Amino acid sequence: MTVPFARLFIKDYKNFTNTAVRRAYGILCSVTGIFLNLILFSGKLVAGILARSVAMEADAFNNLSDAASSIISLLGFKLSGKKPDADHPFGHGRLEYISGLAISFLILIMGLELGKSSVSAILNSEKIESGIFQIIVLAGSILIKLYMYLYNHGTGKKINSPTMEAVAKDSLSDMISTGVVVLSLILSPFTSLPVDGIGGIIVAFFIIKTGIESAKETIDPLLGLPPEKEFVEAVQEAVLAHKPIIGIHDMIVHDYGPGRLFLTLHAEVPGNENIFDLHEIIDETEVDIAIKFNCLCTIHLDPIETENERLKELKQVARDVAEKIDENISIHDVRMVPGERHTNLIFDAVRPHDCKLSKEELKKELAVRIHEIENDVYCVVTIDDPYVN
Repeated sequence: MTVPFARLFIKDYKNFTNTAVRRAYGILCSVTGIFLNLILFSGKLVAGILARSVAMEADAFNNLSDAASSIISLLGFKLSGKKPDADHPFGHGRLEYISGLAISFLILIMGLELGKSSVSAILNSEKIESGIFQIIVLAGSILIKLYMYLYNHGTGKKINSPTMEAVAKDSLSDMISTGVVVLSLILSPFTSLPVDGIGGIIVAFFIIKTGIESAKETIDPLLGLPPEKEFVEAVQEAVLAHKPIIGIHDMIVHDYGPGRLFLTLHAEVPGNENIFDLHEIIDETEVDIAIKFNCLCTIHLDPIETENERLKELKQVARDVAEKIDENISIHDVRMVPGERHTNLIFDAVRPHDCKLSKEELKKELAVRIHEIENDVYCVVTIDDPYVN
């Protein structure tokens, strides 16, 4: 649905990861939304006044709020494209999320106002004077909103925009709410019930539900989400393709808005190889990851022992014990300090957020179980929080 307009107005329109192209798509969708919603507002308002329908007039003002939402979305995409400056060194990309949050609040306010008007319509019921004109206007509105849903949803998926997805969900909610208004107009001549007000309450419910869902989807990236499992696996595969890197851990992904992704991780390398050669490989890996995933990548070189057989055995024991406690616990940075009477085994364990044991309990449980298997081994454990799924 986005291709015909994109071909006309967006240069290099297939390059969805490009920041300028994303911004152009967002602006195009916002302008389209403003235009179509103003048309819907005008048509529904006239039809609602003629029919004396509170639900239809409320639905009209819902479209007016949608036009305002598109204006906010337009400003969000424009401002999010600003370059980093002294006060905002990571750029302004999160303004897109903030604009999506503002749209969600507008949706909620409109839903609450509509609910209030609908209750008043039930308490002070009036006869609706509907006709073919009103039905045609509302049917046309549903078709236009279907187009807008497909258009914004398609664009949102292509450019990975929560703002566009919020607008698409609002269009879907509008289709349902307008359908309820149509039903109330059809039923009103055959019943004495205040179907206009009842229909308005149902519409308000759908609008409020959409606002809450949209708010959650825009708040989550502002608070910080873990990267998707597929992304983590793709990064791991790309890093391990650079030999002699043999493992990664402590991956952290910071999302400062579309096109402003920062990635850090520790890369395990054999400790017996030339440090200058290893450093060069790490630099090459950083550049490769930055290009492949459109991010800024920083990799910490983490040398580990690869030829100590006793360390390999103890590392496997620690991993087996951790897996029995919780299959999602991972072990890294394992090293040992041998002594005359016992050996200190030092390692980090990543505790999943849903682990039933606290950090102190997990630390003690790992140490006790490993000592039961290897009675000359004492553990020094550091418990880490996970930053990826």
